[in-house]
Amino acid sequence: MKNEMLLGPWVRRFLLEHLVAERNLSRNTQASYRDTLMLLLPFASNHAARAIDRMVVEDLTPSIIRQFLDHLERDRKCSGVTRNQRLATIRSLARFIGMHSPVHIAWSGEVRAMPFKKTAKAVIGYLEKPEMDALLAQPDRRTPLGNRDYALLLFLYNSGARADEAANLIVDNLQLGRQASVRLHGKGNKFRSCPLWPATATTLSRLVEGRGKRDPVFLNRVNLPLTRFGIHRLVTHYAELASRTVPSIETKRVSPHTIRHTTAVHLLRAGVDINTIRAWLGHVSLDTTHIYAEVDMEMKAKALARVDISGQQATVPQRSLPSLMAFLKAL
Repeated sequence: MKNEMLLGPWVRRFLLEHLVAERNLSRNTQASYRDTLMLLLPFASNHAARAIDRMVVEDLTPSIIRQFLDHLERDRKCSGVTRNQRLATIRSLARFIGMHSPVHIAWSGEVRAMPFKKTAKAVIGYLEKPEMDALLAQPDRRTPLGNRDYALLLFLYNSGARADEAANLIVDNLQLGRQASVRLHGKGNKFRSCPLWPATATTLSRLVEGRGKRDPVFLNRVNLPLTRFGIHRLVTHYAELASRTVPSIETKRVSPHTIRHTTAVHLLRAGVDINTIRAWLGHVSLDTTHIYAEVDMEMKAKALARVDISGQQATVPQRSLPSLMAFLKAL
């Protein structure tokens, strides 16, 4: 059997050549693509009655892909959003194969024509200012770990950094002088700089005092770098504590990404323009950042609805219009 007919070599080329070498996607995105294929291939192999390493491209039929997507929702209890993410990976694979193999163009077109499932638009979660203040007040700053935790929460709020970006932050990325800033290594191997508040710079200066330039900024109890999972657990722990004093936090799912959303919304309310916020958060497309503008417009609409104007009299009387025929004759 010709090598270009087998599915396996195409999958390897897609993951190594396309995702890494050509598109330079982040490690988390690469892992998401890999996980999709690790779920899809055994499922398709079982339904096609052919060993995974002997499967040809055409064994991955639209019918089997539809059954796989139904399996995700029915058996694995995945949401519609997750289903669409898995389909996006499959469509991306089909596009890659179709671009490099003319004999598979028809198959590629069929797979890429498979529609995404319509899902409800998720409302982004963020914290109001009193809620964020309550979260920052939770670490016990009389202890070294409490100081580290406070520095981390304040840094996440100041910079809008992703958990992975904070976990990989090293001392050399910090400029803690008069115009303090941080250089973040984000998605797609891109770097961006964010200004730091004086309070953030002072707190971080104390935290990293005596460390080398290549040392991590945020360390765990045994002086190893905090992982993004550790940062996630830390944020959720303090959110649970904060909810005891501010009950509204209990109704929200608080994570490092919630703090990132909070940064964007608070910047918008402070009058920072949307393009600056895009650069601040490291978004490639301005469309991604516009979700925060939509959130703010919703809040303005709710505030307007609460204004009682029932006691106001209309100052402009309604003017009766002439009949349509009279209007036409007057033209």
